[in-house]
Amino acid sequence: MAAAIEVRDLVKRYRKGTVNAVDGVSFDVEQGQFFALLGPNGAGKTTTISILTTTLGLTSGSVKIAGHDVARQASAVRREVGIIFQHPSLDMNLTGEENVRFHAVLYRLYPYRPLYRLMPAAYRSQIRELAEVVGLGGEIFKPVRRLSGGMRRKLEIIRGLMHHPRVLFLDEPTSGLDTASRRNLWQYISDLRKRRDITICLTTHQLDEAESADRVCIIDHGRVVAIGAPQEVKSDLVHETLHIDAADRGALRSRLHALNMPFSEDGHFVVRLDGRTAYEVVHSIDQPLTMLRTESATLEDAYLRLLAGEDA
Repeated sequence: MAAAIEVRDLVKRYRKGTVNAVDGVSFDVEQGQFFALLGPNGAGKTTTISILTTTLGLTSGSVKIAGHDVARQASAVRREVGIIFQHPSLDMNLTGEENVRFHAVLYRLYPYRPLYRLMPAAYRSQIRELAEVVGLGGEIFKPVRRLSGGMRRKLEIIRGLMHHPRVLFLDEPTSGLDTASRRNLWQYISDLRKRRDITICLTTHQLDEAESADRVCIIDHGRVVAIGAPQEVKSDLVHETLHIDAADRGALRSRLHALNMPFSEDGHFVVRLDGRTAYEVVHSIDQPLTMLRTESATLEDAYLRLLAGEDA
């Protein structure tokens, strides 16, 4: 089976630009995977996603979405993708439901009817389900100009999911959402991905949202600087640590040296586990401990260290 997303040596240089905004980026995303594209502002994330979704042309390289070339088969690509952009693109003079209805009609999901109540039952059921999932409820029938920023974000999400895309691009999808709506949205997307084998491509500054991704790709200055499963990226850059202390610090220090365990001291002992379990380390220490705490590495830790250019 062909990859859902294939990117090969992608380059984008803007007119009058002195450097490439995207500089030789390559990656694959398998069908049904949850893929996260991460990087600081100006790293090239938005440019990359814009090319993948056919809203921006590439300078060189190749990109295929669901087997379709973005440069030569843009219309076919658009039929396969759903896009939830960071900045809303809604008609402020229509109601939320009317915005969604016109989207559904353009994708030929349903025949057009001038009133919501005249639309097919399947459409009305889908609208109610999605509005409930993201916490919009009856607000979807209000004019968009009367909706808050968070409500407009929810409306964008509903619109992006209406045509059951094979590849769903999420650009800061939870920006402006409250905690409950954010949790509900991710639960819905997770269930949807399992039921329909949808591929998810996420860009976000909320790095905890990328922890559950199958693979992450971190780009900086237009280049890929790390790619792999979150655990692989974390293990390459940061270490899980064990924080311990004892009344007899000298004896504990000597024991750690004898066990050849790398550690530092910061008011207590910080031991790098390096593949060992906390139980194994504690079990090998004879001294009674007055402090015991483990600290797991997060994707955010790895991300910040990578961008700071620090060694693991």
